[in-house]
Amino acid sequence: MAITMQNGTSKSVVICDTQPLLIEGLRSLLTDLPGLRFAGAMTTLAGGMELVRGLNPAVVILDRAFGGPPILESLVRLHAGGRTAPIVWGIGMSNADALRMVQAGARGVLRKTSDTHQILDCIRAVAEGHTWMEDAVLQTPDRSATSERSKLTPREHQVAELVEKGLKNREIARSLGIQTGTVKIHLKHIFEKTGCRGRYGLALSGLREKGFLSLQM
Repeated sequence: MAITMQNGTSKSVVICDTQPLLIEGLRSLLTDLPGLRFAGAMTTLAGGMELVRGLNPAVVILDRAFGGPPILESLVRLHAGGRTAPIVWGIGMSNADALRMVQAGARGVLRKTSDTHQILDCIRAVAEGHTWMEDAVLQTPDRSATSERSKLTPREHQVAELVEKGLKNREIARSLGIQTGTVKIHLKHIFEKTGCRGRYGLALSGLREKGFLSLQM
């Protein structure tokens, strides 16, 4: 599958994964592939971050198996650096995992069981500055939820936006000067109007609406 980047140059990719066999598989995918170039790999998160600091690659692929908190911390550091776009991949990631990764700075989220074309599409999109998320990671995303947001009241819009930022019900209540029980009622109405399945689906649909997140089609 040939890939040509807009600026005509190859985008370097660093891989940080717990399994050497998967690293070798990704390296093979990138070998002789126009537009993308394998730059190096590490089997530890600390080693991978050090490699990123030294090489400043366009993309780094991080294994979710390193653990939620360490990955989130690494995403925040990468986002602050601004040079390398991170992709997180793993097995059995939930809506909550996906949202936390995106909010922390992940530019791509996908499963390790994705087929070759999906993996390459993700790397290409992220290397060109886009976001990419595999539909299967979100289980059953409701694409109608975005258009249904027009039915929300101004207060419900406020609650939805605070959910997108990762605030919990108590924090939302404090921010808006209302009771926690009132927040729960607003969320119930928001879910009914938008068809979103829970606060994570709501937050992801909102990020997608604002252009912060593009789903793989």
